[in-house]
Amino acid sequence: LGGRVELVGLIGRDTAAGRLRGELIAGGMGVEGLVVDPARPTTTKQRIVTTRNQQVARVDFEDDTEAAGDIEGALVARARHVLAHADAVIVSDYLKGAVTRALVGAIVEGARGRKIPVLVDPKIPHIDYYAGATLVTPNHHEAETATHMRIRTDEDARRAGQVFLDRARCLGVLITRGEHGMSMLDAAGEAHYPTVAREVADVTGAGDTVIATLALGLAAGATLAEAAQLANHAAGIVVGRFGPSTVSPAELVEDFADGR
Repeated sequence: LGGRVELVGLIGRDTAAGRLRGELIAGGMGVEGLVVDPARPTTTKQRIVTTRNQQVARVDFEDDTEAAGDIEGALVARARHVLAHADAVIVSDYLKGAVTRALVGAIVEGARGRKIPVLVDPKIPHIDYYAGATLVTPNHHEAETATHMRIRTDEDARRAGQVFLDRARCLGVLITRGEHGMSMLDAAGEAHYPTVAREVADVTGAGDTVIATLALGLAAGATLAEAAQLANHAAGIVVGRFGPSTVSPAELVEDFADGR
């Protein structure tokens, strides 16, 4: 979608780290924020699929111990450096050890000073880390776990969203609900966006598409409602393809032109 990306995260000192750096550089992404922790392997995921491209399992090779000491300090320092020229920040939490309370706190504080949005793709064990974030984007399973509530209808989503806001102490929440679209709640009110997907081939990476499009929309000056509409259409495009996928500006324009 044309965004310039700088990554902050943890890698090991191994072959996978070298391959990852190479792929990121080839894709035009900044790698100065990557912190090497020689005590852990670079997280590697292996997907097992059928001949019909149906995923049946995923095997992760990792050490998900939370960063501490000098490694955590290096992550905070790299994040602060990147924040100095960022227009938006995404905290993509996978519980792999990189996202710590101190790191998120430093990001939120630095972003507040520069008046830029912080968006979080959360993991519920870390919900207390996200206080002050602009928008947190749980899927409906994560929202149910965090709130101990069932989400079946728009009204369910509204009530769960309010409980989530109170618990996470964030400014806004957007719950992705699969075939039921997305529901958003913040101080301005609530909104529900029905899915625009024609068909669903693979939901891998759909949440990443949503939060990336939201962040770019906000960075470009869109309102939260406008950014959410863009994100909803972007997700509707990528779930129609197998495997992690991207969407181009031209594809987004065409999707809106189709009147959906």
